Amino acid sequence: MYSYTEFDDAFIAERNAQFRAQVERRIDGSLTEDEFKPLRLMNGLYLQLHAYMLRVAIPYGTLSSRQMHKLADIAAKWDKGYGHFTTRQNIQYNWPQLRDVPDMLDALAEVNMHAIQTSGNTIRNVTADHFAGAAADEIADPRPVAELIRQWSTDHPEFQFLPRKFKVAVSGAPHDRAVTKAHDIGLQIVEKDGEIGYQVIVGGGLGRTPMIGKVLYDFVSSEDLLPTLEAIVSVYNLLGRRDNKYKARIKITVHENGIDDIRARVDARYALIRPQFTGVDQQMLSRIEADFASPTFKTAPTDAYTAAYDSDPVFKSWADTNLTDHRDPSYAIVSISLKAHGKTPGDATAEQMHRMAELAAEYGHDELRISHEQNVILPHVHRGDLPALHAALKEVGLATANIGLISDIIACPGMDYCALATARSIPIAQEIATRFDELKLEHDVGPLKIKISGCINACGHHHVGHIGILGLDRAGVENYQITLGGDGTENAAIGERAGPGFSADDIIPAIERLVKGYLDLRSDAGETFLQTYRRLGLAPFKAVLYPEAQANAA
Repeated sequence: MYSYTEFDDAFIAERNAQFRAQVERRIDGSLTEDEFKPLRLMNGLYLQLHAYMLRVAIPYGTLSSRQMHKLADIAAKWDKGYGHFTTRQNIQYNWPQLRDVPDMLDALAEVNMHAIQTSGNTIRNVTADHFAGAAADEIADPRPVAELIRQWSTDHPEFQFLPRKFKVAVSGAPHDRAVTKAHDIGLQIVEKDGEIGYQVIVGGGLGRTPMIGKVLYDFVSSEDLLPTLEAIVSVYNLLGRRDNKYKARIKITVHENGIDDIRARVDARYALIRPQFTGVDQQMLSRIEADFASPTFKTAPTDAYTAAYDSDPVFKSWADTNLTDHRDPSYAIVSISLKAHGKTPGDATAEQMHRMAELAAEYGHDELRISHEQNVILPHVHRGDLPALHAALKEVGLATANIGLISDIIACPGMDYCALATARSIPIAQEIATRFDELKLEHDVGPLKIKISGCINACGHHHVGHIGILGLDRAGVENYQITLGGDGTENAAIGERAGPGFSADDIIPAIERLVKGYLDLRSDAGETFLQTYRRLGLAPFKAVLYPEAQANAA
């Protein structure tokens, strides 16, 4: 993984010192909250419903055990003993005292971490496939180019005050695990005539106007990628609307002007700035790539895995759901669920973070990843070590066998924390998971992605959930809309609204009817919820959701 240079260390130290002085001025009253707001946002500090919240960047979701230990220490010392992992592969601390934030940032700097550009109208934390460098289907590891983009975009003088926030994702495999088509810029690594390059997608995004991104270029070479990105963001910075923040994202710019017009503008800007890129970026990329060399995989028997799989049904269930094929057949990618039934999705205690760090050092070549689905990944675990790893995870409540199942729910913090939320997300997620655990149905149901947002801003990605749930305020009462058929993969689709919303008391029974209805509708046990929906369409699912309306119509 990337290690900071002397320049990086000095840059972070200077930024932290500046912010420490700004915090002191806020505390002594020299700065009002309105004056302090743009300064704190530049350093990842929000003011939520009950307290400040610090959002820490985990670039492209990659952590070392040392970094995870530090995140745990911060949670224990300056928060309430836990952290919340987000759909941007970040971690949020929801209860820091303002006076402690500079110390938290200095602690992060000790392990090459920061909170810069995790907020504000700038290029946010670059995200990537959480199986990067390990997946069997990978064309190339997307993390080196994600790191190059991070360095290019950090404190870029032209892009610190964009019309709105700007998000970039990179995927290195044909199967998109980074939701690239729902980003302002999505990059898909492709191969053409033996050369590795990038398909460039622009104008994706969720929120109140969800849109799937459009292909701007089918193939851009590595040498041309950074000037192409600079051209895109420059065009958006000039053309994007600033008169209405709800229409300021690049998706609206693309929609209003058309992809052909945007391409022509980007081409013109690219031609102007391309001579400024003299190969320095490729030299930087080459140095960065060296930091992402594969670990030396061990050669050892896998008999312990086979024996445990054949004899222990609990281990077998976990292996069937939480393991993914590694490019080395003697290894596996391990997804650690942060979705134990009834718990808050994405939360991990300091004890759990410390234990995951220890297990990564012992069994996982000292690498951890955070997924956009709010889980933790050990990307390189030898199959012979899996039974011991599973036993250790059980001891700290991290061995839930539900990755990709109905209880593996993405949920934003909702009205429990967020000042923008109009409804609760966390209790709904907890109740759904608990109910289907009681019914013992989720393994029969199979792959099913439920995503929940507590407001129209869609931080829970509900638009691309197979079942999406959007919490709204209806005359002071929480109301939950259901969308169906969304997809965040290479076949990205925005879910279709099913009909009227449900009250907080009625949403869990509605989801239960929906899922049981799917079991009756599917053609066989191998047909997933999404496949059944695509085969049959909305009508039969709507009939299941609204039986009274169906009866009245009859």
